[in-house]
Amino acid sequence: MQSRSKIPITLEPYFLDSVLVALVLILYAPLLIHWYDGWLNKSISIEHEYFSHGLIGLPFAAYIIWTNRQQWRQLPEGVHPVGTAILGLGGVFYLSGQSELVNLSFPIILAGLCFGLKGIAGFKLQSFPLLLILLATPTAMPYLIEPYILPLQQFIANVAGFILVQFGLDVTVVGINLFVGGRIVEVAPHCAGLKMLFTSLYVSLMLLYWSGAWLSRQKTILLLSGAVLVSVSANIIRNAILTFFHGTGQDHAFHWLHDSWGGDLYSACMLAMLIVLLNGIEKYYLDKSEPLAPTKNSLSEQ
Repeated sequence: MQSRSKIPITLEPYFLDSVLVALVLILYAPLLIHWYDGWLNKSISIEHEYFSHGLIGLPFAAYIIWTNRQQWRQLPEGVHPVGTAILGLGGVFYLSGQSELVNLSFPIILAGLCFGLKGIAGFKLQSFPLLLILLATPTAMPYLIEPYILPLQQFIANVAGFILVQFGLDVTVVGINLFVGGRIVEVAPHCAGLKMLFTSLYVSLMLLYWSGAWLSRQKTILLLSGAVLVSVSANIIRNAILTFFHGTGQDHAFHWLHDSWGGDLYSACMLAMLIVLLNGIEKYYLDKSEPLAPTKNSLSEQ
């Protein structure tokens, strides 16, 4: 009798990872499509538009996860009990049917998978892309913040009114309202630049990671602080221009900047300023760290 040799059947070492990724994509593809459709066509609620930075943030997070794949594979397998709890919480949120909880289940499930597959080391490795995904997930946070930004609205209205007065325009500021030529422009929470402030800070995080400047606390603080100043300043100028257009009867120009692609162009230019700001910060620290030129000693001069 001849014995048949047994051929071991082995699965691909990363077969489980691939299956889990495919399962997550199947579960959340309709949700992601809904987000992107709402952000692109502005068919989603105003509050959820505050998270439209996810248009570039989610692909960037996926890119980082992909570039980390070699380090991920080198990590030892280690199931952490926290992962099971997090996955359970994400599953409950997903099955709840409530839009806010279903949205939050997406980053929660991803975090649970990191803990469940590679333990704490896996979560640390993917912590930054997970942060980007969390900050791009539509939640009720704008509803909670809006009641507290009234001072910012009043500040923007007063400064915009002051600027217009310098150009000879008859402007009256009452609270958050600007009156020009019998017309009124309200600096509403959405018009106070809160959305662009979120986007500026989000893009700044992306730039810090991309450039490696996030390793420096000083550079990080400078860029994030500068992003706040750029966002608020740009929004003051935008509100001043909108008030000028509306008060002088230039309705077409007003709607172009307020509702149409003019607003998107203005926002893109503002975000480009963040790149200029980061380059300036990098150049400052580069010049500061350059060693002094060697001076000739007395022997070499003889």
